[in-house]
Amino acid sequence: MINTASFYNALTSRGIDFFTGVPDSLLKDICAYISDNAPEDRHIIAANEGASVGLAVGNYLASGRPALVYMQNSGFGNTVNPLLSIADDDVYSVPMLLLIGWRGEPGKKDEPQHVKQGRVSEDLLKTMEIPYLVLDESTNIEATLDEALKVAISEKKPFALLVRKNAFEKYKLLKDTTSSFALDREGAVKLIIDQLQDDDIVVSTTGKTSREVFEYREELGQTHEKDFLTVGAMGHTSSIALGIAIEKKDRNVFCFDGDGSVIMHMGSLAINGMMKDVNNFKHIIINNGAHDSVGGQPTVGFDIDFSKIAEGCGYTLVASASEIDDIKEKIASMAAHKGRALLEIKVNKGARENLGRPTTTPKENKTAFKTFLK
Repeated sequence: MINTASFYNALTSRGIDFFTGVPDSLLKDICAYISDNAPEDRHIIAANEGASVGLAVGNYLASGRPALVYMQNSGFGNTVNPLLSIADDDVYSVPMLLLIGWRGEPGKKDEPQHVKQGRVSEDLLKTMEIPYLVLDESTNIEATLDEALKVAISEKKPFALLVRKNAFEKYKLLKDTTSSFALDREGAVKLIIDQLQDDDIVVSTTGKTSREVFEYREELGQTHEKDFLTVGAMGHTSSIALGIAIEKKDRNVFCFDGDGSVIMHMGSLAINGMMKDVNNFKHIIINNGAHDSVGGQPTVGFDIDFSKIAEGCGYTLVASASEIDDIKEKIASMAAHKGRALLEIKVNKGARENLGRPTTTPKENKTAFKTFLK
């Protein structure tokens, strides 16, 4: 396997000392090492992958050195615009290294939302005319980086490193943070579901949140037709929920969101808040200050005020809570409120090791959910 320290040192010795991206489960070990060892202003966990490319472009213009941009292949779509319209060698011609976790690689079992992404990852890079190499546990890092940087710098263009599962050695994040809220995310999910009415509609965000929603319904002996599990498309959960709320104005639509998801496409808050005829949209942000589903890297979730942002965007009821009784009271208030309501619930990060995954397929979930909406 690739040693994280060796990889990091090989990058910095070649002049790459600016790192940015969105964490990925396949890259969590190298991301953790970068977090622990890069100076604070040389490592930016960005709002989304496209913003990371923008940061890399800006840093190159000022320093003359390529940056490293890391991401999961499912987030590569967020980079298409800035890569092709800014960094491309037919436009501003900006070199950078793209470190891409290869979820859903053909021949390897993965979740449904990653299968197509994995199958077309190489084709996307080829179509965008981005040269690439594949990294696995046997890769000679020194030679690979020399080849990648030779092309990136001489041709002044992005170069991708497509990373297979288990390529990097394990590394545990040392700069970890802890909190002492009353609940973790799964506890919050259970508490919210316990307060809902039989005809309420749930749209839950990608990652462990949707897995916890599914498992709690199983624990309660309930079916799953009330919940749309947004297994992919991070950052778009509230838009899906809003689209449903517009059509089903006589039923409350609860969006179970996460801090990383909201931050990724925060512009959606403005659109949600401005929909003045939609009085049944109930937006809950479960904030644990981390990208918890992909390694626990921090977000800025605890450093910003979601309530003030939502209020400024036009939500008509906003609140924040962390204590159990207060959460229950505020869920009841938002359920009764005729307007766009947002509740931030602050929780501790972390999940149990034996957390399962949905046993129904996305298409089965969609069919049952559409029946419930009728």
